[in-house]
Amino acid sequence: MKTILIEKVLPLSVPATVSLIGFVFLSWWITTDPVKHLNESIPGMDNRSAEMAGSSETVIFDAYFELFEGVPAENSLGSWPRFRGRYFDNISREETEIPDSWGETGPTIVWSQDLGEGFAAPVAANGRVYILDYDEERKMDMLRCFSLADGKEIWRRGYEIHIKRNHGMSRTIPAVGNDVVVTIGPLGQVMCVNAETGDFLWGIDLHKEYEAEIPLWYTGQCPLIDDSMVVVAPGGKALMIGIDCKTGDVIWETPNQNNWKMSHSSIMPMTFANTKMYVYPAIGGIVGVSAEGETLGSILWETAVWSPQVIAPAPLVLDDGKIFFSASYGAGSAMLQVVKEGEQFTVDTLGTYTPKEGFSTEQQTPIYYQGYLFGILPKDAGALRTEFACYHPDDLTQLVWSSGKENRFGLGPFILADGKFFILDDVGVLTVAEANTRAYNQLAQYKILDGQDSWGPMAIVNGRLLLRDSKKMVCIDLNASS
Repeated sequence: MKTILIEKVLPLSVPATVSLIGFVFLSWWITTDPVKHLNESIPGMDNRSAEMAGSSETVIFDAYFELFEGVPAENSLGSWPRFRGRYFDNISREETEIPDSWGETGPTIVWSQDLGEGFAAPVAANGRVYILDYDEERKMDMLRCFSLADGKEIWRRGYEIHIKRNHGMSRTIPAVGNDVVVTIGPLGQVMCVNAETGDFLWGIDLHKEYEAEIPLWYTGQCPLIDDSMVVVAPGGKALMIGIDCKTGDVIWETPNQNNWKMSHSSIMPMTFANTKMYVYPAIGGIVGVSAEGETLGSILWETAVWSPQVIAPAPLVLDDGKIFFSASYGAGSAMLQVVKEGEQFTVDTLGTYTPKEGFSTEQQTPIYYQGYLFGILPKDAGALRTEFACYHPDDLTQLVWSSGKENRFGLGPFILADGKFFILDDVGVLTVAEANTRAYNQLAQYKILDGQDSWGPMAIVNGRLLLRDSKKMVCIDLNASS
């Protein structure tokens, strides 16, 4: 008789069972991609509305004009005619003496004006103040002209365009020159008017005519007037264009062979190796475009080595062909070097830095002064977040000084005049600090505005400082006689 041996299988102990289940789960977790069905959240993949990509409306630029009783300030010789001032460096060269402080009450507020919600900032020339506003009731972009003397409105020129609130509406700063004022609206409409009378001269819709894709938080690019030309960067069908100031005729177009898109940044002029050029960080890459002669409008150099998805600060042109770039959302900064060999230009990357590694700014463009960089560090700069800081451009990883954790400024603007920094924080507190390269020396601090999001860049002319929060613009007198 055949004997069958039956092996008795004993049940696993509780610890062994738990270990087996854990091993199976760990194997599944290692081999499975839990986000394989998700897409990276980047601009352009959010199914944004037509208002975000660009308006489908046909804009009638000369649809609205209104004249008021204000008159320009007399004997106003100074000017702040564009984004970052006359010399593109955010530094006033007026000889007006500005005191270190103004007692307990602060500097005199000369006048104030209510505005539509936004961050568009003013310029000033010939006794007039210009700002591009948005009128929600009329649904119009509105270029408004005020007297520098008393803030009374002189005229306003507008066109109908439907804009939804997207953390405010207005964004950009006009440019004044050659007796004209030029603006770019939130949805890419370029308008040119007579600077004295407000008479309409011409308009170009960058979205309709150049298929420009408006950036995620509306157009942040400020127009550039260079001699007799207006220079803007649409992206779309042309990377950059030059427009005749008086006629509105497009003189030249830079091909957009890489299909780069409009960023929130602005074009900055630069001269290197006796060659004038326009520098622009688009979404996709950075370009240097010829600004003179037979090569006007042609690409001199380009690079995609540093290309964040959101760029707000403008290029900062330093010495000897160096250019500093910065961006938000963790992108940090980059230092590039333009090189000329024979007749050809190239560009080298000297370094790239995360916000915790080195100097960068999030929204405002830094100031280059006495060979050093000054600016407000971004929110993701670790312990130094939103502090005002000084770095040397030769080593952007080494902090020279900062304002300290007791003095944080959010996303506010800053400007330099009479050897002093004027720094505005998010909620309208104005800080005055000595402009030096040794240490942070705070001189005075005053609450000027009662609103929020005081992000619009400031302007200074004839000792008067123009600043705004999200809904109001004020003019304060910084003169020693206040």
